[in-house]
Amino acid sequence: MNRSELVDYIQHNYGVDPETPWGKFPEYIVFRRRNNAKWFAVIMRISSNKLDTNKNEEMVNIVNLKAAPELIGSLRLKDDIYPAYHMNKEHWITIKLPGSLTDSELKELIEDSYKLTA
Repeated sequence: MNRSELVDYIQHNYGVDPETPWGKFPEYIVFRRRNNAKWFAVIMRISSNKLDTNKNEEMVNIVNLKAAPELIGSLRLKDDIYPAYHMNKEHWITIKLPGSLTDSELKELIEDSYKLTA
């Protein structure tokens, strides 16, 4: 799933619009739950070397999602899932977009993030 497909999916399935809270970074968008305003997804465009120092400086799209702490270690063993960029690494993961996850795997992780922020 690419960035625009992900934005469309979240908007249509969770009934929330993207927010752009940082004027300096207009490509960074946040999705919040309606009932408590907690973030459940943050989509950004960053240099790939921020995810892996062995990478070049190619710009990539990512999504940060909340995950159960007991699952973070096993999730990070998968390709294109990294320690959370700019978030608490015990509770959040970063996923490269598009990446090696199937759409259904990504949708399941979004649903988990949404539930964990209830």
